[in-house]
Amino acid sequence: MSSLPPLVAPVAELSRDEVARYSRHLIIPNIGMTGQKRLKNAKVLVMGAGGLGAPTLMYLAAAGVGTIGIVDFDVVETSNLQRQIIHGVHDVGRLKIESARDSMLEINPHINVRLHNLRLEPENAVDLFKQYDLILDGTDNFATRYLVNDAAILAGKPYVWGSIYRFEGQVSVFWEAAPDGRGINYRDLYPQAPPPGMVPSCSEGGVLGILCSSIGSIMGTEAIKLICGIGEPLLGRLMVYNALDMTYRTVQVRKDPAGAAVTALIDYDEFCGVVSDEATAAAVGSTLTPAEVEAALRSETPPALIDVREPVEFEINKIDGAVLIPSGEITSGRALGDLPHDRPIILYCKTGIRSAEALASLKRSGFGDATHLQGGIAAWAAQVDPTMPMY
Repeated sequence: MSSLPPLVAPVAELSRDEVARYSRHLIIPNIGMTGQKRLKNAKVLVMGAGGLGAPTLMYLAAAGVGTIGIVDFDVVETSNLQRQIIHGVHDVGRLKIESARDSMLEINPHINVRLHNLRLEPENAVDLFKQYDLILDGTDNFATRYLVNDAAILAGKPYVWGSIYRFEGQVSVFWEAAPDGRGINYRDLYPQAPPPGMVPSCSEGGVLGILCSSIGSIMGTEAIKLICGIGEPLLGRLMVYNALDMTYRTVQVRKDPAGAAVTALIDYDEFCGVVSDEATAAAVGSTLTPAEVEAALRSETPPALIDVREPVEFEINKIDGAVLIPSGEITSGRALGDLPHDRPIILYCKTGIRSAEALASLKRSGFGDATHLQGGIAAWAAQVDPTMPMY
């Protein structure tokens, strides 16, 4: 038995086709006809049709969740296909929500898929969440995670959260208004966002593709348990999975007694410090466009070009003539003696965030003429070298 009541009431009936389709559910005592009718009546919103959204959406569709909403504004890229199994080669360039919808309806034509081609913002989050019974969040940036948490609190909705990085994944359930008194939310686990650049995103640090299926399937399982009121959900617990060790461990999450109540939504980019104030200040007047960097490299006195990404990223692509010095080596001060003092320095990373943080460290250490590449190597590939492989 679950300590939580079912999240959704059952519909009146299932069709003959639905009974045949869901027969393996119907013969499970804890689900049965009533549980399947609850699934049919459920409205679930999934944040993102990416790494975690892809397997979760497919399994929710197969399970017979009646209405599934998808929030995403991105298009399918070739680099997505290693892990985002809901998309195929023919979907490259399409909106992810449209590609995901087609795959889901191919799995189960009895469901309703709602598409939300938008970026979740404080202005639209609460009203959107109120349209659904349950939220699933597999986004990969802290600003959106805190926004989802706070909007779910204000909308009075539970949500399942998942996170992946390289070989590890985490899953938990948050519900501030849980009827059994376990009012836990994401801020009880992470009261503050980590400093900018400290935790790389999957696009910067990588992720084992199959890990998405492991964590996504657990997220989907938690959703089904909440909808049907079965089992013991991960409310008040954080499940941590390590694929290399093949271990699962569970950590208790308790209410933060010092946590402030969420009463309104805020500026989440500012709260999470997408780029620190020091890095923003350092970049003013010291940021070069790809065209400006290209011209400088072709001059008679070219600058020192420093790639501040990680070695594995450097192996994938690099700008000709660049020297690899990871940002951590610069911000810690360990690499300052290796940097040239006889010519200007230009830093770059993938998108410009890590290089801005490293630039702030150099400015603080007396490298007054140091600059960085606006938009990183991604902008360089788009504007200067379109043949460059990207990740």
